[in-house]
Amino acid sequence: MKQEHQLIYELETSLLNPKTRKSITQLKLLIADKFIEYGASGSIYNKNDLLDSLPEEESRSYMVNDFSVLEVSPEVMLATYKVTVASKSSLRSSLWQYKHNRWQMVFHQGTPCQEE
Repeated sequence: MKQEHQLIYELETSLLNPKTRKSITQLKLLIADKFIEYGASGSIYNKNDLLDSLPEEESRSYMVNDFSVLEVSPEVMLATYKVTVASKSSLRSSLWQYKHNRWQMVFHQGTPCQEE
């Protein structure tokens, strides 16, 4: 895996880690100010929504499968994967942008998978 692809994997999965999710400092570094998310629930979130909700969220265990990174441009990476939490799966996609000497997530979408 390319160095940048490995870094995107590490950044993306760090956002599934309860320690990161509870750290406003870490979230502010990883999430871009103009971030938008279309959640698997059908709700739309921005950065402030995440800063308000994630630190209060109950810790969960996430299982990640089929992780892939596509280089859209040298400064933009698309991460796609399937995540399972509490026996429910969703397809996830995130756009990461390199700006001001760091990668930040600018967009995220979760799409529920049909139950098997």
